[in-house]
Amino acid sequence: MSRLGIVEDTLFVPMLGRLYVSEHNPHILYDRKALALKEKLPSDLLRKNGQSQYTLVASAARSANMDRTIRAYLERRPNGAIVQLGCGLETTYYRCDNGRTLWYDVDLPHVVEYRRELLLEPERETYLPGDAFTQDWIRQIRMDLPDAPLLVTAGGLFHYFEESKVLGLLQMLTKFGEIEIVFDTVNKSGMTMMRKKYMKQVGHGDAQMFFYVDSAAELAGKVGSGARVLAEEPYYRHIPRKGLHLSTKLSMAISDRCGMVKMIHLAVK
Repeated sequence: MSRLGIVEDTLFVPMLGRLYVSEHNPHILYDRKALALKEKLPSDLLRKNGQSQYTLVASAARSANMDRTIRAYLERRPNGAIVQLGCGLETTYYRCDNGRTLWYDVDLPHVVEYRRELLLEPERETYLPGDAFTQDWIRQIRMDLPDAPLLVTAGGLFHYFEESKVLGLLQMLTKFGEIEIVFDTVNKSGMTMMRKKYMKQVGHGDAQMFFYVDSAAELAGKVGSGARVLAEEPYYRHIPRKGLHLSTKLSMAISDRCGMVKMIHLAVK
């Protein structure tokens, strides 16, 4: 495997979080597939893991929040398809697949190559190497599924890009039929905290971060074309606190009270 870049290398962070809660707090999220992959991960990854419980739970919470949104979407739109931008080593398919949905996973070519080494493509999950911010992936999906409603997820992706680039992606999606998108983000104070503490704790203090959202309604207004907010929720609202350290619970409570980290769900068409 070729050396992953600074941003791409962060794909191991959510995997470590899912492994941690699966072993210690499975009521938050249990990822059988991640546990099966543990022995295949780089050997120094687990040995050098000096994260706090909070950062590990924060990573797993993203997956738990996405799972909840995906399951609810497939109940509403059983003919819909799921697209994961910046999929990394996410194993959502194995946790949320309903036996008939088509899944598409988009990431940079060398990340997809590494993903294929660990996770062979299931029958209904297609890996698409490419840039999430170009039209190539959505055009390819629309060739397969011209009219199907799509739920696009962007977990842990937008932080690393300028607002203009994220807006360009959201505006692009307004031209491709019925699409919803869900992503995690921070507000301005949350961005400061992530830059100063979180990214250093997870071992990626050199990763540059730019995008934040103080108001989902304002963001939808900037997207235009009838984009609307379906949900804007505190990040830990649905995450159980049982069995967590007091310091972790306090950090979660402060984050939610101050709106520092949140989940945003938009309909862009």
